[in-house]
Amino acid sequence: MLGKFTRRFLSSKSLSESQWKTKLSPWEYRVLRLKNTEPPGSGPLNKHFEKGTYVCAGCNTPLYSSKHKFDSGCGWPAFYDALPGAIKSIPDPDGYRTEIVCGECDGHMGHVFENEGFPTPTDVRHCVNSISLKFKAEE
Repeated sequence: MLGKFTRRFLSSKSLSESQWKTKLSPWEYRVLRLKNTEPPGSGPLNKHFEKGTYVCAGCNTPLYSSKHKFDSGCGWPAFYDALPGAIKSIPDPDGYRTEIVCGECDGHMGHVFENEGFPTPTDVRHCVNSISLKFKAEE
């Protein structure tokens, strides 16, 4: 399934900030590169439940399967697991949260939370900015 997605020949990690600004919309840039958060409930993928794969809006790397998406009621897309090796976790400087970023381009996705009691297989919630993702429908 992942073979359908092609990665950029130029590594996304080697892009300069001016190249990112050209490549991304202003909102995508603010969230993916500057680590801002979109307003809750504002993203089109929050209540989106079609079958397919969610990819990074910055570099097109597959990150999440629709099979792992659930409605947490938080206002952002929620997933209880990521595709293997797709996401990196980075403790926030405040020590209270853990940031999640794309494993390929380091684009800011959101944060991961644990032990919230959701009836999911992992008791983990990846709270992801909708604008950080693009959806590829299952064929």
